[in-house]
Amino acid sequence: MAAQVAIIRHSGMRSINFATLILDTAGLCFFNSARELAAALADSVPARAQFLCRMPGLQGRDRLMRDDPVSAAVPHPGLVCVTGLPRAGSTLLCQILAAHPDIACDGHSSPLCNTLLAIRRQVSADEFFLSQLDAAGAPAYARLQRAMTGYLRGWVDGGDAALVVDKNRAWLHTIEMALALAPELRMIVCLRDLTQIAASIEARHQQTILVDFIDGLADFDRFGRADALFGKGKVIGDALVSLNAVNDLPAAARERLFFLRFEDLMANPAAVTAALFAWLGVAPQVIDFANLPAGPGESDSHYRLKYPHTRHSALTQPARHELPARITRQIHAVWGWYYEQWYPDVQQPSAPAGPR
Repeated sequence: MAAQVAIIRHSGMRSINFATLILDTAGLCFFNSARELAAALADSVPARAQFLCRMPGLQGRDRLMRDDPVSAAVPHPGLVCVTGLPRAGSTLLCQILAAHPDIACDGHSSPLCNTLLAIRRQVSADEFFLSQLDAAGAPAYARLQRAMTGYLRGWVDGGDAALVVDKNRAWLHTIEMALALAPELRMIVCLRDLTQIAASIEARHQQTILVDFIDGLADFDRFGRADALFGKGKVIGDALVSLNAVNDLPAAARERLFFLRFEDLMANPAAVTAALFAWLGVAPQVIDFANLPAGPGESDSHYRLKYPHTRHSALTQPARHELPARITRQIHAVWGWYYEQWYPDVQQPSAPAGPR
């Protein structure tokens, strides 16, 4: 089996502009930098060898190549997935991550996870692939894993960056598949008090009440709309189901997850950010929270303006939204496990007073 590890320009061969260096993986040598590799090959390459280093991870910081079951010889940046609940600070988080020089983060929601899920659904129903599983199951499955990992690696390109951020709420539903394709990945899960998520969505709806939700919730009353948002197949409900399922994951998988409470980030941004950078394995970086990178914003029309991705150039405390007491009690009653696990410091609402 051969693996492509670099592209070499042979300046002494005019008839061939580019050649691809192929090394047998059985005798593959590992180098800490492209310079070391070039020096080692100086005697074996005609004339002078100039490497065109499109090798992410070697430019920003030299790192040892790891044994990857799909492409052991190809260095790549580490993948960081941003996911979690809606209205829980993922836009702000991406602005902070983008301020670190070792992290590539454009802050836009990415189709990568959706595409990988579509590939899995499509190939699982493909008659030709199913027949290959019957004839040679292990090679066929290995080929599928190489293909899907190759797509992921091809999509994730951070240039000189050591880490690349990919934002999509669907990552929370596909933790184990993501780890099977990129074992080094880390996932940041954004959390927030559920009552403030519901109140934020309702407040935004009242500002855009002439436009319906993408899933047709505008005709509901406030209680019915909140109840629907927490239901199966809805934006909050599905995320909560996956959050609860995290407790069933193996310890090794849970160690790849960082749970970030929005309230903690707003109350003590410097300390939370420092802890996050340390967990990601990047160098400490002082973030100027009064001068955050804004960049072009995301399109909000897809979600009918109900979930805006507003970017502020400075850290801005959000307004606290009021939620009717009946809805607040319902959320705490149904999702008590969430508060017990993630928000034990939040006081439970009192029961309504009975008739006198």
